[in-house]
Amino acid sequence: MVGEAEKNLLEGLDPEQRAAVQAPRGPVCVLAGAGTGKTRTITHRIAYLCHTGHVSPGQVLAVTFTNRAAGEMRTRLRALGIPAAQARTFHSAALRQLRYFWPRVVGDAPWDLIEGKLRLIGQAAHKVGAPTEVEVLRDLASEIEWAKASLVSPDDYPEAIRRRHRTPPVPAEQVVAVYQGYEKLKNRAKLLDFDDLLLHTAAVLEEHPQVAEEFHERYRCFVVDEYQDVTPLQQRVLDGWLGQRDDLTVVGDANQTIYSFAGASPRPLLEFTRRFPDASVIRLERDYRSTPQVVTLANQVISAARDRPAGSRLKLIGQRSAGPVPQFHEYDDEPAEAAAVAERIKDLVDAGTPLSEIAVLYRVNAQSEAYEQALTEAGIPYLVRGGERFFERQEVRQAMSALRMASADEPEGELPDLVRRTLERVGLTAEPPTGGSARERWESLLAIVELAEELTATLEGANLPRFVAELETRAAAQHPPTVEGVTLASLHASKGLEWDAVFLIGLVDGTLPIQFADGDEPAIEEERRLLYVGVTRAREHLWLSWSLSRSPGGRRHRRRCRFLYGLIPDDHPTARLVRRDNNNHTKGPAAKLSCRICGRSLVGTVATKLGRCTDCPSDVDEELLSKLRDWRMTRAKELKVPAYVVFTDATLMAIAEQRPTDPAGLVSISGIGAAKLNRFGEDVLALVNNGSAK
Repeated sequence: MVGEAEKNLLEGLDPEQRAAVQAPRGPVCVLAGAGTGKTRTITHRIAYLCHTGHVSPGQVLAVTFTNRAAGEMRTRLRALGIPAAQARTFHSAALRQLRYFWPRVVGDAPWDLIEGKLRLIGQAAHKVGAPTEVEVLRDLASEIEWAKASLVSPDDYPEAIRRRHRTPPVPAEQVVAVYQGYEKLKNRAKLLDFDDLLLHTAAVLEEHPQVAEEFHERYRCFVVDEYQDVTPLQQRVLDGWLGQRDDLTVVGDANQTIYSFAGASPRPLLEFTRRFPDASVIRLERDYRSTPQVVTLANQVISAARDRPAGSRLKLIGQRSAGPVPQFHEYDDEPAEAAAVAERIKDLVDAGTPLSEIAVLYRVNAQSEAYEQALTEAGIPYLVRGGERFFERQEVRQAMSALRMASADEPEGELPDLVRRTLERVGLTAEPPTGGSARERWESLLAIVELAEELTATLEGANLPRFVAELETRAAAQHPPTVEGVTLASLHASKGLEWDAVFLIGLVDGTLPIQFADGDEPAIEEERRLLYVGVTRAREHLWLSWSLSRSPGGRRHRRRCRFLYGLIPDDHPTARLVRRDNNNHTKGPAAKLSCRICGRSLVGTVATKLGRCTDCPSDVDEELLSKLRDWRMTRAKELKVPAYVVFTDATLMAIAEQRPTDPAGLVSISGIGAAKLNRFGEDVLALVNNGSAK
């Protein structure tokens, strides 16, 4: 019989939430879409199990991935009268357990937790002759973290990255040497890093039956939030906690898997019923966060994903009253886009939206600079979340120091050229790195060059000393309050948060999806999920924008994010494709392109590139395609760049299908502009016309 306390716990829950709360003790899988009340559901489930006598509060361990989420869970459990239930992050729970069991299984004093691993990684890198620049050390740290989270030992690392098509920040043998050296230095100093907390906890539970038995007696019921983000190492710890038992509730959404680069995998979530055939499975799809207009767009974004497993096919159902339709905007350049965003934010604030309920979200941290500047000029306070302020970044400080030294020598030449040559000494290269923190550093340095171009265009006689003074003025002016302000954050840092108004900016191919994801279908799909996460952060107001050029007067060569095709209303000005001449200059809007086979309108960048619907039959010249691939591999090796930098797979397919015989035909293929034509056109046309390249 259900008592008064249990009835109170069920009040206000929808039928699916109630089913999850009342599911029998044992394995339960809650597939919870964005904004569907998952935290409320799982805390009410814990309270319900305790109030009905299935488990005592002290025997419950709930784990999640951030201290903020764990704190929120503890607050809710206290309000429900269950303060003794434990709610922690994986690492916090492991640290607590390890400190308790360490004297028994090791015997000496517990090892200290390392505060920052870069110093030891730097020592290991120096010893084996690997690069020791800060950004490389950060990438090496991330790579070691991925390996440990993925249960990959140093000896297994080369084969593991080969199987996963993972590109290391330095040659694999150097990663192995640094990884081994770091572990030796750390162990010699009797230090543990965060991954060691999980590794040692798993080992203790696996190798010491008496310890495992004591732990199993202490905790009997487990709840895991954000289960789509679990790594193999975390799953191993969870298995140790469970033992042979099955009193486990997991909650997750495979559509929000955005940490694969760090070892996370939705596989345990999607295969939960294979492991526990008798598990209760509940789907939460009623979205209480966002308006129906935002929900509709979110569903459109994720429904276009390829090869979606059954467990990820959640379709959100908006429960709020109607709101404004999402806005799509295209601008000539980034400063114009940022200024428009700042102006719209002012309108929202004037209409009563608090600054703290507004967020500007971007793919990479280097994109924040234009918005920091635009918001500062508009007098709008802001906070940067999950990344350093632009002028506080190490590479920017190094660049300003180098520019100050160069300005003292009174060099001759055009300001942008002087700045670019100076910044080459601190890492600015002609071509961008493929990814990681090196790519973010490169973007920051390029942004400084573009500021020089802007000053040259707006100030007659601009020189290097004047530019340095301008940089210092901008840096000094950007000191926003530490409270109430617009949030600037990366899409990754926005996970788990929500705002009344969200601006998704810089939505161009090469940024979202990120350039180095091209040619890797799983990586592209993860980029799509990033956009989905961004859209679902908005409660009411949603703005999506992009710009065709980095700087005013620059070449308008960018293409809007491929994930936006099919989302923009047909009557919207930006829904029409853009015609370009042979020099890639805009010639004005054109009618929508049609499939050369079935005549339907083409949707998506791949279909536009191929000139046919992706499901229409291909008339590809297989022999030509093979030759093109061989040629691309050779050129990529010569240029020391990934193959997709030469041409993507889709571009090669388009060439082999359409078989252009002259430059005009070649540049008519989407993605081939003047630069590609000048660099590769002669070779490609020779292959098409004669069967061999020079």
